[in-house]
Amino acid sequence: MDLEPVLRHLGALVAFDTQNPPRNLDGGSPIWDYLKSELGAGFSFDITDHGKGRVSFLARRGAPDLLFNVHLDTVPVLEGAKFSPLEMTLHEGRAYGRGTCDIKGAAACLLHLAQTCDQPMAMLFTTDEEGAEGCCVDRFNEAGHCESFRQVIVAEPTGCRAETRHRGYLSVKGEFRGIPGHSSEPRSLADNAIHRMSRWAAAAVAEAGRADAAGERTCFNIGTVSGGVKSNVIAGRANLHWSARLQPGRDNDHFLEQFFALDCARHAGWEVPFSGPPLPNCEGGDQAAGEFARSMALKAGAGLDFWTEASLFSAAGTPSLVLGPGHIEQAHVVDEWVELEQLERAVEIYRKLVSNNA
Repeated sequence: MDLEPVLRHLGALVAFDTQNPPRNLDGGSPIWDYLKSELGAGFSFDITDHGKGRVSFLARRGAPDLLFNVHLDTVPVLEGAKFSPLEMTLHEGRAYGRGTCDIKGAAACLLHLAQTCDQPMAMLFTTDEEGAEGCCVDRFNEAGHCESFRQVIVAEPTGCRAETRHRGYLSVKGEFRGIPGHSSEPRSLADNAIHRMSRWAAAAVAEAGRADAAGERTCFNIGTVSGGVKSNVIAGRANLHWSARLQPGRDNDHFLEQFFALDCARHAGWEVPFSGPPLPNCEGGDQAAGEFARSMALKAGAGLDFWTEASLFSAAGTPSLVLGPGHIEQAHVVDEWVELEQLERAVEIYRKLVSNNA
């Protein structure tokens, strides 16, 4: 296969600065003009600007029942890169550049496929996945746009394997309250906000460490903590920001109820900036995605430890699986990369899916 057209698209997409944050994008950003010009007159386009850099771009040709979902935002550029992050570089069978793996490489494959076939196709490009919001997909589902599709392919990196199970993602902030005073008062042990936060954290770590019936544990991480004034003042405030990644079949709301009832949790105010359900998000789950993968003879994966927007489509009622070029270990690193062989394989798989669902 001649990869030059795919690499041309990938180079162009990498050159568009879509870092999130700051997510400096809107409905008039140049990247949408590129997609329109490359896809051509055979496609219809629907651009929805949700504000704050959150844009949905739906490209459709004909009446397909298969939808590809691709986010075009990337994590920020990191210091110390060997290769220019916003310029694609080919080196030893790899394409380097921010987003090559996560997931502009998949977008380039789909653009090439759209230009080299005439079957019905539908692609939803979004820009808020890396901000852990899911606004674009949620509003797409809420508007009923997914009702005409029987299957969604979310093009996150899976080594080109079909994944129908992955962990959820919870992002939670807590502010613990205490009663300020002089540290010589014996009540400091009970009334200090940092002590209360510490007691909750110890209980949370212990709870998350308990294995379920299958021997699996919740991924739990306290990422930031702050609070207090100085060592001889009883702390009146303490803050922490934690995340959890639940196993497939677990329920985020039930998990939150448990953790908001742990030791000292009553002394805290809680905020949940993001709650992405696992895939599937209930016991047994949606069998249709697995049946679709088997009917297409797709190589099955063993499940993913990271979260994807496939769970949002699935929770809204549309069977969804994850399938894209590259591996998650190559994403979010200083010099992000994807193997050229993976891009070639993705084009072949996507072509088969489109041809068999025409």
